[in-house]
Amino acid sequence: TVAGFAILLLFHMTQTQVCPPSCNCKKMEETKGLQIDCSSRKLKEVPALPVNTRKLYLQNNSLTTVPPGALDGLLGLEEVKIFDNPWNCDCHILYLKLWLEDISESSLANVRCATPASITMKPLRQLTGNELGICKRLLPIKSLEFFWRDLILIVVAITTLILVAWAMKFSKKLAYQINMSQYDFSGPLLQRQ
Repeated sequence: TVAGFAILLLFHMTQTQVCPPSCNCKKMEETKGLQIDCSSRKLKEVPALPVNTRKLYLQNNSLTTVPPGALDGLLGLEEVKIFDNPWNCDCHILYLKLWLEDISESSLANVRCATPASITMKPLRQLTGNELGICKRLLPIKSLEFFWRDLILIVVAITTLILVAWAMKFSKKLAYQINMSQYDFSGPLLQRQ
């Protein structure tokens, strides 16, 4: 556990203080954060960013998408510029769209799609679910495995409940029939005649 804590502490320190090698970083004294300028670097991926990033400039690069969760640690972000990138606006861009809706509506307004051709130059903010297309696998494989396992368990549970209910109903009829057969109805009827 001590080794795990040390690794976690080291990871946290690198996440809060290290400037990405492809970017220029400037300390902001008033907010005790960093201004990260990664603009015009021909980046194809968003670099690992310090959690104390307050201003982030990623414009004019070669970014086409942002992996889900890549920007979630930037809780104190005050400004982001992410325009002038060749964004591929398929279903994988949904994370970036939702993140920008929460963080910076003005930045979202400046992000335009490069591909697919049917929506070239359309603002990301205006895209609908139909335009984002359908990805064959939006959920990770593990989630799909849990889904099918859970579905099978639910079907088995419902089937079991139905069988138990049927068995209880049948057993009551059987008990009633056994109970009734203990009485000899033919005897008293014959004696009255």
